[in-house]
Amino acid sequence: MYIANCRIRGREGLWNVACENGKFDRIRPADGIIPEGATDAKERLLMPPFVEPHIHLDCVMTAGIPHYNMSGTLFEGISTWHEYKTTQPLLIPEIKDRARQALRLMAEHGVQFVRTHVDVTETSFQSAKALLELRDELKGILELQLVAFPQNGILSTVGGKDLMIRAMDMGFDCVGGIPHFEFCREYGVESLDFIFALAEKYDAMVDVHCDEMDDEQSRYLEVLATKAWERSLGPRTVAAHTCAMGSYNNAYTTKLFRALLESKINFNSCPTESVHLQGRAENYPKRRGVTRIRELTEAGMNVALGQDSIADPWYPIGVGDLLRVLEMGIHIEHLMGYKDLSKCLDFISQNGAKNLCIEDVYGIEEGKPANFILLDGKDDYDVVRFHSAVVLSVHNGEILSQKTPATAVVHNI
Repeated sequence: MYIANCRIRGREGLWNVACENGKFDRIRPADGIIPEGATDAKERLLMPPFVEPHIHLDCVMTAGIPHYNMSGTLFEGISTWHEYKTTQPLLIPEIKDRARQALRLMAEHGVQFVRTHVDVTETSFQSAKALLELRDELKGILELQLVAFPQNGILSTVGGKDLMIRAMDMGFDCVGGIPHFEFCREYGVESLDFIFALAEKYDAMVDVHCDEMDDEQSRYLEVLATKAWERSLGPRTVAAHTCAMGSYNNAYTTKLFRALLESKINFNSCPTESVHLQGRAENYPKRRGVTRIRELTEAGMNVALGQDSIADPWYPIGVGDLLRVLEMGIHIEHLMGYKDLSKCLDFISQNGAKNLCIEDVYGIEEGKPANFILLDGKDDYDVVRFHSAVVLSVHNGEILSQKTPATAVVHNI
């Protein structure tokens, strides 16, 4: 495969990129010669693929079953999902089919690496089995990481610890948690101790739903960061959502940032979902329900953005398009300055790769796997402004998706 006359994100000028045996073989400045059989990129932007760092593939495409989330709150979403998993037949082929529908949408929009949470308090473990099968079936085509996610809490679920251990024994990649949904603070703290002990035992990563609520007194993030710091697991740890941080007072946040920086943990925010679910208990002014993306980024911490849900009890729409998620995030967090826009694609690409700890197979470098996308734009500003199509997505040197950008003819103007 040979791509001529492309712009490579982060480099000046035009480039030619040759791939052999599934890897980047030669990356050279363009010389004006387009070999026979090469693809002329026509100065489009070539970059590493988009990364979906946070989604729930076991829940996708279930919106409206057994009923819609009428209040639009996080907690009605949880209760509706509980109804679903306890009243609907959970069949492995059906779960895989729904997940494949979502993954096809994501692949169309340039995603090649996906971290999905899987509810392991669904005690039949049909979802766990289905997604383990799908991860293995898609390996080399599109990469999945699985998080053992205790939707109803670890300590607050009968046998919750055993369910988590069972999932890790089955080969899950990450240990998850939801300390703010445990019955009491003591359970929340104990759950975090258990999570890190489990991660060490299985040499696994940690990805915790943390403080996903508007309560300014929900402060498990400081505990998560401290536990990660104590065990030197920060680079392998993700704090997801951290919505309550948007409600913390600045004095406490200043103190908190010291622990966050020392811990070296990563963050994930899902702005489309959080702005939909949070702020529901208020009239006006309403909280935005999104963590402090700008402040975390400016302080030097790693923040990735994810979709979270596609047509499920928490979020009734969504098409797996991370550019839509990015656009929402930069609006909510006032990240629309020139410098912000010039590097905004970091949030849905390299930052997510860092969350997933896949940097060894990620990046446009000779010798690395030929994983890349070609966008119908010239730079970050161009891509986010025009919501540029992903015209080509290549994984391990093989085409994953192609798209012909839409054209329009405007008359009489």
